[in-house]
Amino acid sequence: MDPSSPPPPLLRQNDVASFDRETSSRIYLHSSSSDDDVSPSNSIQSTNRRLDYMLQFLDRKLSADHGHRRHSPGSRAAPLPEFVAKGGGAGIFRLPARGAVHPARPPSLELRPHPLRETQIGRFLRNIVSSQSQLWAASECGVRFWNFKDLYASWCGVGGEEVVARSGDEESAPFRESVWTSPALCLVADEGNRLVWSGHKDGKIRCWKMDDDDDNNDNCDWSNRFTESLSWHAHRGPVLSLTFTSYGDLWSGSEGGGIKIWPWEAVEKSIHLTKEERHSAVIFVERSYVDLRSQLSTNGFSNMLTSDVKYLVSDNLRAKVWSAGYFSFALWDARTRELLKVFNSEGQIENRLDVSSIQDFSVELVSSSRKDKTQSSIGFFQRSRNAIMGAADAVRRVAAKGGFGDDHRRIEALVVTIDGMIWTGCTSGLLVQWDGNGNRIQDFLYHSSAIQCFCTFGMQIWVGYVSGTVQVLDLKGNLIGGWVAHGSPIVKMTVGAGYVFALANHGGIRGWNITSPGPLDSILRSELGGKEFLYTKIENIKILSGTWNVGQGKASLDSLTSWLGSVVSDVSLVVVGLQEVEMGAGFLAMSAAKETVGLEGSSVGQWWLDMIGKTLDEGSTFERIGSRQLAGLVIAVWVKTNIRFHVGDVEVAAVPCGFGRAIGNKGAVGLRIRVYDRIMCFVNCHFAAHLDAVGRRNADFDHVYRTMSFSRPTNLLNTTAAGTSSSVPTFRGTNVCTCCPLYSYK
Repeated sequence: MDPSSPPPPLLRQNDVASFDRETSSRIYLHSSSSDDDVSPSNSIQSTNRRLDYMLQFLDRKLSADHGHRRHSPGSRAAPLPEFVAKGGGAGIFRLPARGAVHPARPPSLELRPHPLRETQIGRFLRNIVSSQSQLWAASECGVRFWNFKDLYASWCGVGGEEVVARSGDEESAPFRESVWTSPALCLVADEGNRLVWSGHKDGKIRCWKMDDDDDNNDNCDWSNRFTESLSWHAHRGPVLSLTFTSYGDLWSGSEGGGIKIWPWEAVEKSIHLTKEERHSAVIFVERSYVDLRSQLSTNGFSNMLTSDVKYLVSDNLRAKVWSAGYFSFALWDARTRELLKVFNSEGQIENRLDVSSIQDFSVELVSSSRKDKTQSSIGFFQRSRNAIMGAADAVRRVAAKGGFGDDHRRIEALVVTIDGMIWTGCTSGLLVQWDGNGNRIQDFLYHSSAIQCFCTFGMQIWVGYVSGTVQVLDLKGNLIGGWVAHGSPIVKMTVGAGYVFALANHGGIRGWNITSPGPLDSILRSELGGKEFLYTKIENIKILSGTWNVGQGKASLDSLTSWLGSVVSDVSLVVVGLQEVEMGAGFLAMSAAKETVGLEGSSVGQWWLDMIGKTLDEGSTFERIGSRQLAGLVIAVWVKTNIRFHVGDVEVAAVPCGFGRAIGNKGAVGLRIRVYDRIMCFVNCHFAAHLDAVGRRNADFDHVYRTMSFSRPTNLLNTTAAGTSSSVPTFRGTNVCTCCPLYSYK
């Protein structure tokens, strides 16, 4: 067939689907006493918004009741909102749960709903810590904080014509942000002095006042930025960890085992100086530190402390400090600053070679005439030993960062509980309990995913996993409950204002009542489910999904217009899957070689994308948000410009099913996006044809379903290597999945 003419119906498939989106916005609760503070315009906007939501809710209920009567036994079934294939409703075809309240987890407070990744470039959140009145977050451009009194407030203008909140934070509770700084990596709160300390990538430690917003509290202007009250250069490398001891000293950890102590006498004096004296305060603090590595240079311990200090935790009950890297711990006396013990993740004490005793013993065996020569030899062996141990530790650090070696034993989290026990989490999901002297007590394994963080309050421990799961344990290690908190890894957790806040890798923050799981959850779920019209909204969009085997040809603009241009005026998403864009043994071999290094695409594939974009009036009416090519397979998605800011988190995948599961003449390419907080997945498949290949087609489909892993585009050509693994399971969390095969299954 000549693709310059319009394709016949058997080679062209168009599916236009209507997708209902039910957003669960943040719940705004106002007491009667606070209504007087709301301006009349904002009050009218809020009332109109609630009336719109109520009408939508009533329309849904009336439509559901009417549809139920039409589907009575014996009557002809009407089309369903979702298309369910034969045999659907079970297994991989089971429809996702749809409701304003998630049925499988306790009701949560959406402090910061999941922002689109594209809006967070350069300002992702990486850490959180809470005080009695605020929640602080460390970002890639500084720090920010939320006041707990504003947890249920909204930005001025949200829901009206003017939205003053920055893109990605429209649905967030109001917050204040600092001036631009180097990426903040760690935080520690000093409640007694109403200060928050942050460690940064540029090696600086910065001090922020919690009460800095008292005079400039304006929820309508996120651009009202605050500055630090004190900062100084603490380490040559990034500041990876911070903690305060029971004696008030500030400990900081960095790369290569560097630990410095900043005595509270010097810090306290500096923070009380005036702004005019700030320069003198910085110099005074920078000269007051105690370098623990330099104090240990005379014994064998110094060569063991070469791994990055990822975690610092103060055991105030015993006046000790725990420092940890990926595979080892060090136990310090907080008062004398003496190193007490060094041991690995298995609890085995790291042995040291007492060089001084060897030197004394050797000197006694030689004559005085050879004393200088012997000391020179001992010094040479000591330097050689130190160099070898340093090289070995460097290899261990590279192995830990590179992901090989004993990666399953790597330490990922550390916390001290109220009973004085220390808990650590590993990449294997193993929970380890230690006593205050560094003795390993017992192990627990409740989840196969890697542990990312801990949080403790009272008699409970919260554990965050890379799978997005949160589990609650008691102090004896017994599992109380658990739920899927986020769709991405849990980065950090903290407790404040009666909530356990969990920060996800995508930047979203949710809070759960500290009593969850408990009886209060069912009460809240019932109340929220009955009043969903107050905070939910329906968005209706139409999706055009088309597939075409072009047979290595090129289509004319007229044929593409007859295929796509005549039906796209009332659709919001256009998904196109092409097969056999380019074939041939040489092209397939070159494509396979390029995939091994993460490259993809061809001039012919780009020609098709440009022609389809021209047909859709790309740049004016539509915008292409993602594409993926595997040999002759191409998939691309265009979105209408009026909803562009509600679409993002683009991820791509490819699975070859050709010769040896390595050649892309057969296989599938996929693209996954978020639309109005709903996850959609589109897969373009090309399998073996004819009736005698049914078994092979089924095997290829099963292979695609089990091995396709989506990941964000990371290189310049917007792709990831075909068949590579990812931390994101195949279709996990997908709300809508559309396959674009040919008529092989007709």
